[in-house]
Amino acid sequence: MTIANALTMARHLLTDRLATAKTVVDATAGNGHDTLFLAASSPPDALVWAFDLQQEALAATARRMDEHGLTGKCRLIRDCHSRIADHVAGQVDAAMFNLGYRPGGDHSFTTCAATTVAALGAVTRLLAPAGIVTIVAYPGHGAGEEENTAVADFLATLPQAAFTAAVWRMLNQRNRPPILYIIGKTGSETV
Repeated sequence: MTIANALTMARHLLTDRLATAKTVVDATAGNGHDTLFLAASSPPDALVWAFDLQQEALAATARRMDEHGLTGKCRLIRDCHSRIADHVAGQVDAAMFNLGYRPGGDHSFTTCAATTVAALGAVTRLLAPAGIVTIVAYPGHGAGEEENTAVADFLATLPQAAFTAAVWRMLNQRNRPPILYIIGKTGSETV
């Protein structure tokens, strides 16, 4: 395997769990690339819940899903990812967070520490046994640095009896490259 960037590594880590997933969350729909990956990599009867506050993001995601014939596998939710539990019922098998701003969009509109930590709390409470969550954080911009720190602090508090929390990052890259965080549910305990 070639060592790749944080987003590619996140997808690699999700692939095995997605093969049998029924309920999947894209906490940050953005331009729909991750939503498409989740939908295409999961069984035909799986459902992908994609969240974003920006209508433009959801429209781009809808177009991408339609282009690939996967519209029926997706529920596009215009709401903050911190409200995942208000929309998703039952257990989540896999979730993906790709933080920061939407490429090609308004770079001043970013995910933020408080809502991301709330979303992580919600998704870990919903996470099925053997479930996995990936979080790609971007510490190279102001809000991203604060969010990165908050994500790392939250993951450090997860109970070891129920979760494994890890970090993967490039060490020899310039400009503060993205950092990948991974949560695996190992037990039945909840947060």
